[in-house]
Amino acid sequence: MTYVTGTALTLALLASLFLAALHLGFRAPRMRERGTPADLGLAYEAVRIPTASGKQLFAWWLPVSAADTSIIILHGWGGNAELMLPMAQPFQQAGINVLLIDARNHGNSDADTFSSLPRFAEDLDHAIDWLRQKHPVQSRRLALLGHSVGAGAALLSASRTRDITAVISISAFAHPEWMMKRYLQRFHLPDLVVGLVLNYVQWIIGHRFSDIAPLSTVCRIDCPILLVHGRADTTVPVEDARAIAAGCPESNITLLEIDEAEHDSVDKIEQHGFALVSFLQQQGFAGQTMRSCQHPRQ
Repeated sequence: MTYVTGTALTLALLASLFLAALHLGFRAPRMRERGTPADLGLAYEAVRIPTASGKQLFAWWLPVSAADTSIIILHGWGGNAELMLPMAQPFQQAGINVLLIDARNHGNSDADTFSSLPRFAEDLDHAIDWLRQKHPVQSRRLALLGHSVGAGAALLSASRTRDITAVISISAFAHPEWMMKRYLQRFHLPDLVVGLVLNYVQWIIGHRFSDIAPLSTVCRIDCPILLVHGRADTTVPVEDARAIAAGCPESNITLLEIDEAEHDSVDKIEQHGFALVSFLQQQGFAGQTMRSCQHPRQ
């Protein structure tokens, strides 16, 4: 074996190991549900929702008698529907149907090759279709709520889905590139390597970060958006939410900043459940005037 050949093989091996480590590092941890909505005294039905690639999503349908408004709730990276139950309770108590879903590779949903913001949004798109087909009367008005990656997915879905009445985004990052650079800082990688990683991830997920970034998608949404963010969030700093709100000044965006709330502080956000419900009521939920995203900007 020549020196050149040996060097090439060594570099190829190192590259393979690096890519394997990269995939492992970005793999979403699976946390399965241990409880049910019944633990909070909520009536529910466990359902399976078909999604892309022949996979199925696990979900909880929390119906309210005679309600014609619904909200779909999507967790963040490594989360599940159970973790979002405290967020669902105030909506159901206000007379709004709730559908909590597990994205692929999360909770009790089917496994797939990888997870990404676009795939979260794809699962959300299929949940919207399922809800409108199975419960058309209950989904005459429909809102989306997502946390973290799920929030980015909710914004992406609303930017291309008709007839969404409102979107609630909790702890969304402004741009995937910003988020990944914050994550990669801990490894002290050269800028060249960071750039290669960013390009590789975009190639794997099949989307440019600039096309799926909340900074971009909010400007393609016509319905009202509520951005909720904790001021103590160290995973996604509150400056991301401020950048999203400032990046599209003509859009109908409201920013709610919560003191002492961190990235996963559902308990802190739950204390502001009235504000979230009030936001939906202003958009026509619970009988008030509705304003829908019937014609998203192209």
